[in-house]
Amino acid sequence: MVNTDDFIKRLEILLEYYGLSASAFADSIGVQRSSLSHLLSGRNKPSLDFILKIIAYYPEVDLYWILNGKGEFPKQELTPVPPPTVVASDLFTTPEESVEAVSEPKPYLSLKDADEIERIVIFFKNGTFKEYIQK
Repeated sequence: MVNTDDFIKRLEILLEYYGLSASAFADSIGVQRSSLSHLLSGRNKPSLDFILKIIAYYPEVDLYWILNGKGEFPKQELTPVPPPTVVASDLFTTPEESVEAVSEPKPYLSLKDADEIERIVIFFKNGTFKEYIQK
């Protein structure tokens, strides 16, 4: 259950942080000004819809902070770390060879390399395949 007095204090922190009046804040999240006035006076408790509108419009507001004061405001986002590049390799590839495969792009086959192609296999979605062998 949300402690209404503490919630009001956190709402006032939001208003001060963004430099907004209660009316401007209500307009920004799309609620009636009277609804915010009733919340700030302690007459009404916040609805789930009201909370969701705040965190949707102000992404710096942490859900747990606005509800129960846990966490930080403005919330500190962790910088996402990109996933490692996966290189298809066989069982005998060393890690050094995998790094080289990522860092050095392979050139496309040119027409002069066509005589070195032994065969081409095309796999179809229905599970069949067609094989072309150079003679």
